[in-house]
Amino acid sequence: MKKHILLGQTLGFCDNALTTHWQDAALHNSAGGVLVQDGRIAQVGDGATLRAAHPDAQVIDYGDKLISAGFVDAHMHYPQTAMIASWGKQLIDWLNTYTFPEESRFGDPVYAAEIAGRTMDLALSHGTTTLTSFCTIHPASVDAYFEAAAARNMAVVGGKTCMDRNAPETLQDTAQTAYDQSKALLDKWHGVGRATYAITPRFSPTSTPDQLAALGALWSERPDCLMQTHLSEQHDEIAWVKSLFPNARDYLDTYEAFGLLGASGLYGHAIHLEPREIDRLAEVGAAVVHCPTSNTFIGSGLFDTLGIAARGIRTGLATDTGGGSSFSMLHTMAAAYEIGQLRGVALHPAQLMWMATEGSAQALHMAGQIGHLGAGAAADITVLDLASTPAIAQRSARATDIWDALFPTIMMGDDRAIADVWIAGVRQQGV
Repeated sequence: MKKHILLGQTLGFCDNALTTHWQDAALHNSAGGVLVQDGRIAQVGDGATLRAAHPDAQVIDYGDKLISAGFVDAHMHYPQTAMIASWGKQLIDWLNTYTFPEESRFGDPVYAAEIAGRTMDLALSHGTTTLTSFCTIHPASVDAYFEAAAARNMAVVGGKTCMDRNAPETLQDTAQTAYDQSKALLDKWHGVGRATYAITPRFSPTSTPDQLAALGALWSERPDCLMQTHLSEQHDEIAWVKSLFPNARDYLDTYEAFGLLGASGLYGHAIHLEPREIDRLAEVGAAVVHCPTSNTFIGSGLFDTLGIAARGIRTGLATDTGGGSSFSMLHTMAAAYEIGQLRGVALHPAQLMWMATEGSAQALHMAGQIGHLGAGAAADITVLDLASTPAIAQRSARATDIWDALFPTIMMGDDRAIADVWIAGVRQQGV
């Protein structure tokens, strides 16, 4: 495969920007370069030095644009793409009014394929190179998701959503079919190309103890895959969980009791955690995923980014489409900043970019493979135009350093800020 050198400003990380000083974690070069070969990043360094060392490489000069690892969305629902930004209600009403009727359509492979392809293309247009998605109870929805990703050579995580109560009959399976179909899909897709399977109980209220136990048993049989679910998103939801599981110590215990707590677990939202839950998440090495646009859209609460990170809990960032109100990880970073402000913490642009790339990759157990602008990682790359609109351009023109130039794009940027996207070393024309 032909070698390419991408020239521009480069931004990568050598450490966790949430737990060490961002100045020690961030690696910025105002005249940097990225050597791409055989679908991977071969080297990151000084642009002129790379050009001299590799005169046979094709050079793409992005000028003063910012070259970053591609964004990694660690929690979303591709079947909700078509109903994003539906008028807001609280979580349970929102599910019943909008989500469940839409998800009932995904038994149709043609419709599932249409929405899966649309979701991938929207993600790429916003600079997102990896998605982590809940599918529906229908195996066809899972096939459509992984097939769409394979057609674009995207690294993705996904799984069949399992529910056997408190949902419409059209969206219910059983403990046995949840196990059987999840196992068959896992065997079919996990590790094939760039696909990673995640066992996916939606959340405790929509699974009986028997179903949770069956999925816990499957995870114990296949600990090489991930497990994703929701945790402590809203107060009403937590009260509902307590009524359904009266013997549980807390919400997390409804997973732990059935073998669904572990280092490869992804727990979306995790806003209103009890001290014991925080302790256990830290002890087992589990990951939580911050979904800021969703949390504000449905009034869920304010995630404690730095407090959770200080406990050593891996923390990803996600759009949570379609409870989240945007496909853009830039918009998501802006919302994370605003939620931090409401908690009295101003997250630095370096910390926000770290969460959207390295942090999410770590949550997915893919550190160094995706979301990383460094040697050996897949060449999934997003190039940002830091003057993409007149409003952003006039502000960034006054910038005193890279962070002052980047922050307006985080706060006001959208798909217009995405100058280019690369997937596994292949430039995505038309993005």
